[in-house]
Amino acid sequence: MELARFLHGSADARTGGQTITHGRSYELFGTVLFGGRRHRVFTRLAELSGARPGDRVLDVGCGTGYLTLRLADAVTPRGSAVGIDPSADVLAHARRRAGGRGQCTFRDGIAEELPVADEEFDVVASSLMIHHLPEHVRARAVAEMRRALRPGGRLLLADFRPPSNPVARHLIGAVTGPVMERNPVHLLGALVEQAGFTEVRTGDLHPWIHYVRAVNPGPDA
Repeated sequence: MELARFLHGSADARTGGQTITHGRSYELFGTVLFGGRRHRVFTRLAELSGARPGDRVLDVGCGTGYLTLRLADAVTPRGSAVGIDPSADVLAHARRRAGGRGQCTFRDGIAEELPVADEEFDVVASSLMIHHLPEHVRARAVAEMRRALRPGGRLLLADFRPPSNPVARHLIGAVTGPVMERNPVHLLGALVEQAGFTEVRTGDLHPWIHYVRAVNPGPDA
């Protein structure tokens, strides 16, 4: 369970959610977990988000910034990508990785109280974050994502999909703990719909990702 504790970090005093505290090691684990497919998977997530040149994009629970940088590539040259995370360690790692790219910035913050203005972004994305949150605040986090989106803005929510094989799922649990072994990603679509999003679509990316795409219809919908 030491690896599980490392993966899911320590409790964040602001919400009780989990904060990753070892950015460099977490980055290495992510590379191993995806078995050489990580760049391809996250580039595809950036494509699925609908981010286009000139867009303002928010990455919620950005961690070490891997998806944030893929999104920044998608919105260049005139767009911008902002990553938000509560862990100072992973934010420092993300800033080093960005290497001073002006269109890519990182801020401290939590998903349930995003430090952004209403309707500030064209795209909001989040990957491998929701399972770190206590169940009772997940709906609030998704509602905050909607608040941050302009009317017609696009949401991409992606999380870890446990293997369907029970033996493989048990092995995942033995290595990473019960949070990832039992991660109920099949509920993400309903969570997004309940927040008021429309045009909700779901899908999977090999090997470990389930995603939801949706549109913010605006405050009057």
